[in-house]
Amino acid sequence: MPSNPDEPFDVVNQRDEVIMQLPRHEVHRRRLFHRAVHILVFNGDGDIYMQRRSPHKDTYPNRWTTSCSGHVDAGETYDIAAVRELGEELGIRIDSADTLDDSFTHSPCRATGYEFIHVYRLVWNGEIVFDPEEISEGRWFDPQELAADMQAHHDDYAPSFHLVWELFQATK
Repeated sequence: MPSNPDEPFDVVNQRDEVIMQLPRHEVHRRRLFHRAVHILVFNGDGDIYMQRRSPHKDTYPNRWTTSCSGHVDAGETYDIAAVRELGEELGIRIDSADTLDDSFTHSPCRATGYEFIHVYRLVWNGEIVFDPEEISEGRWFDPQELAADMQAHHDDYAPSFHLVWELFQATK
């Protein structure tokens, strides 16, 4: 099911302060600053779970991307969005963002789709049941295998994931 083009988004200024709300399609069309979360899910062996975006997504369909990601809903915090997205996309239910490691933030740019992003890390050894409306495939990657595949098949990965992965590697 495609995303709701009329879903309200918080539009933010260069300091990530909400200045208005507009429909999703308008925010994306005008390339206005808005907010998103990315959660990198690792298992106890150090493998990262990756999702292939559904062919129905409005941006970068069928590309591999962050374990879990999504827009921050209007009026929502980054932490609440991260917890919500984990449940919606991967069936991972956690009580609060206290379970997550807050890895880093990044300012809007073309690669992020003009989103301020907060990137989190979660170690998860439980079951993952992805939402087939959002995700067409999911699997675990060894980080070295992932890096090699990203280099060999650059366009198979969403631009935002290239940026997130590069920045995450730099924080280690």
